[in-house]
Amino acid sequence: MDKVHSLIAGEGDVRLDKYVCGHFPELSRARAQKLIADGHITVNGQSAKPGLKLNTGDRLEIALPPAPSEQLVPESIPLNILYEDDDLLVVDKPAGLTVHPAPGHTSHTLVNALLAHLPHLAGVGDSLRPGIVHRLDKDTSGLMLVAKNTKAQADLIGQFKSHAVSKAYLALVRGHLTPENGIIEADIGRDPRHRQKMAVVEDGREARTDYQVIKYIRDYTLVEVRPETGRTHQIRVHLSAIGFPVMGDKIYGVKAPFLSRQFLHACRLGFSLPSTGEYVEFKSGLPADLERALEDIA
Repeated sequence: MDKVHSLIAGEGDVRLDKYVCGHFPELSRARAQKLIADGHITVNGQSAKPGLKLNTGDRLEIALPPAPSEQLVPESIPLNILYEDDDLLVVDKPAGLTVHPAPGHTSHTLVNALLAHLPHLAGVGDSLRPGIVHRLDKDTSGLMLVAKNTKAQADLIGQFKSHAVSKAYLALVRGHLTPENGIIEADIGRDPRHRQKMAVVEDGREARTDYQVIKYIRDYTLVEVRPETGRTHQIRVHLSAIGFPVMGDKIYGVKAPFLSRQFLHACRLGFSLPSTGEYVEFKSGLPADLERALEDIA
């Protein structure tokens, strides 16, 4: 259970993330920013951004999740590695595998599997997310990029921040999505009524998603989705917000008798190799469970 702390800002004109780190020295600036972005830290009852300048008297509520064990155990979990060099590897992640440890889930993650393959990875970046530069939801399958050293990690994170990484997903949504190609622009933040969910909100972070219809199948649409930003649950939230929820998505979409998880697959990933600057691109076909789902509705 989260431990909640209440603070009243005694000074103004200081960044929220810096203020939090000053009161909780065990938190790194990156960790504080993540807690703020995930809605664990609010100002006057509202979600905020890490760079918010506080005013004297602002009321902060800080919910600190219990930290999982720092001792990550390597586990012999099969990895489908599509590419590997001295700097990075590209993994085709199966659905059902969480990317990194979190409170209540400290084992059987992609990180545990990576540590068995690359023991030295434990010293790369965050102790709980070594080598991780982006993530996929547990029930989303497909391509992920993992850094093998700190220099490559910084380079790849920079590519993601500058939107230089090309990402594409395949999704099956309910209804006939029209027009056949378009752009969804809607800010995303914590749902004020359900803090564990994301939503389109006025004070959220900028989010932009391109899409292209692949084909219509009965009452459904198979669509390629290309998120330009990387907000939490962005694709699922955006498609639901325009009235075309992802099939099998238990949080933002609709249940489907022909699916045991959300129909969302990271099918294409393009980026520049840190060592040479060469642009490379990798593709992943639909896994068997999603192929069967398409056959069932055809």
